[in-house]
Amino acid sequence: MKISRISAYRVELPLIEGSYKWSGGKSVTVFDSTVVAVETDEGLVGYGEVCPLGPFYLPAYAEGVRAGVRELGPHLIGLDPRELSVVNRHMDAALKGHPYVKSGIDIACWDLLGKATGMPVCELMGGRFGDSVRLYRAISQIEPDAMAANVAEYRDQGYTRFQLKVGGDPDIDMERIHAARSVLRSSDRLVADANTGWTQHEAVRVVRSVRDLDVYIEQPCLSYEECLAVRRNTGHPFILDENIDGLEMFLRAKADLAMDAVNLKISKLGGLSKTKQIRDLCVATGIAMTLEDSWGGDITTAAIAHLAHSTPEELRFTSTDFNSYVSVSNAEGAPRREHGFMKASDTPGLGITPRFDVLGDAVVEVT
Repeated sequence: MKISRISAYRVELPLIEGSYKWSGGKSVTVFDSTVVAVETDEGLVGYGEVCPLGPFYLPAYAEGVRAGVRELGPHLIGLDPRELSVVNRHMDAALKGHPYVKSGIDIACWDLLGKATGMPVCELMGGRFGDSVRLYRAISQIEPDAMAANVAEYRDQGYTRFQLKVGGDPDIDMERIHAARSVLRSSDRLVADANTGWTQHEAVRVVRSVRDLDVYIEQPCLSYEECLAVRRNTGHPFILDENIDGLEMFLRAKADLAMDAVNLKISKLGGLSKTKQIRDLCVATGIAMTLEDSWGGDITTAAIAHLAHSTPEELRFTSTDFNSYVSVSNAEGAPRREHGFMKASDTPGLGITPRFDVLGDAVVEVT
């Protein structure tokens, strides 16, 4: 089996709630997503999806995905997509860095491997742990009382994990955390995710002000060193996200005892293959994980579900169902939320079929 064509499709994903806001006044109303198709000479096609959270969150942007596929594609024609390590070595040799560009291709190759073997991706990634995957809900940054009301609404829908978007004015963020925690049960988990938005002294103020609350602190500052300083000044469970952009950084943070849990985003790390590598190290070393991506639709949600469902439950802190945040469906067969949980498909590959009436014509084709 050989890769014969690589295509990319652009699709807009409007948000059901109208907008999504997080630290530093950043916001998005419509996500620009890229669906990648990897075709083979045997007629099988695999699909992946990459959707950056705007151009101002991580070093990634939507048009860069498509430009990168155009650059990488010629180097991959003729390779066997089932040989995932070979494909990834070729991508890394042909394009230094830009892991998000490679993510959609890698996911599509996992989809192809599943279709070729007749197995779901989660079984190929280690097996299916448990009956379902617990989800969190991200709470867009607005006024404290309104955020607490949103938390209560989603709690009533079955969610038990909440990622509160803070990282703004520290005094208001303190109110946000207190208000959100007050509407939750003791068994619910609240994460105050600053998305790098606080300076070190602000972060220390906030964590001290909420020291009596049951809350996780996630990525308070921009640099790893600042986050480590805050970590050493709080007794709260601590999560790193944006700083963990590869294996080397994960190993450094693990050695420094810099985190109790880690947020692994598939496209930030370069695809399912490299995310699985860190995932397996987390399992071996006892680090809990949020398993997700930057954003996306049905295909991204399917990839998250397979990664998460193949992760032991005791180290699977949470995941997310991005397709429930947006009003456009780009594929059939994707996981759907049921009372705060989702399941990976039991059909071969990712278990999805793209909606080409939504995707339209390819904007990139490499043969």
